[in-house]
Amino acid sequence: MFSKACEYGIRAVLFIAKESQKDLRPNIAEIAKAVDSPEPFTAKICQQLARSGLVLSKKGPNGGFYLEKDSKLRLADIVTVIDGDAIFTGCCLGMSECSSLHPCPAHEQFEDIREGLKNMCENTYVMDLAANLEEGETHLKI
Repeated sequence: MFSKACEYGIRAVLFIAKESQKDLRPNIAEIAKAVDSPEPFTAKICQQLARSGLVLSKKGPNGGFYLEKDSKLRLADIVTVIDGDAIFTGCCLGMSECSSLHPCPAHEQFEDIREGLKNMCENTYVMDLAANLEEGETHLKI
C-alpha cells in the first residue's frame, strides 16, 4: 500500500527512535544497514524527514539522526510527508473523481480498508513501536 520510499522511511524512523531511546544518533550508513535499504535512498529519505521536522539531525563527529524521547510522532505523519495523504483519501483505482456520489467500482469495498488504515496510522506512535523493537518483540529486517 505504501511506496517503497515510505516503507523505508517508516523503518528508518523506527530505527532512529529505538536508538534515540539509548541516547544514540545513528548516521546514514548505520540506518541503511539496520533497515536493509540502499544508502543513497536512505540518505534522501532521511533528509526529507529532517527538512519536514519529523526527525532531528545533528552535524559533526557525534552527529546523526534522532528523535526526542517524548516524541509524539505518528505513522500518519511519516506517510503524509513521504507519500502525501492520497492513501487515506484517494481512489484505490487512481481515479481523479471518486466519491460516494460518483464511486469507482471498488469504492465501497475499499472505503473500510482506507478508513482502517488511516485510523491505525493516526493512532500508532513511533515510540511505542520502537519499544517493541528494543524488547525484541519485533524486527526491521530478517
